[in-house]
Amino acid sequence: MTTTTTTYDVTGMTCGHCVSSVTEEVGKIPGVQKVEVDLVAGGQSHVTVSSATELTVDQVRAAVDEAGYELTETTA
Repeated sequence: MTTTTTTYDVTGMTCGHCVSSVTEEVGKIPGVQKVEVDLVAGGQSHVTVSSATELTVDQVRAAVDEAGYELTETTA
């Protein structure tokens, strides 16, 4: 089974609760296997998502928005 891993930059996160919210919402996307967050309080945090299938940026943006934060860009 192939795993796709993509890192997204997210702004607005400041604490562990923020990390939990984003992890929970992104983890609800079908196919997501793992979510890791490198918290940069008050800056651009890096959210790395591993999934069974390639996700669209819109799917991840919607989940991040639902958690109350903003997806700013995507890096491979």
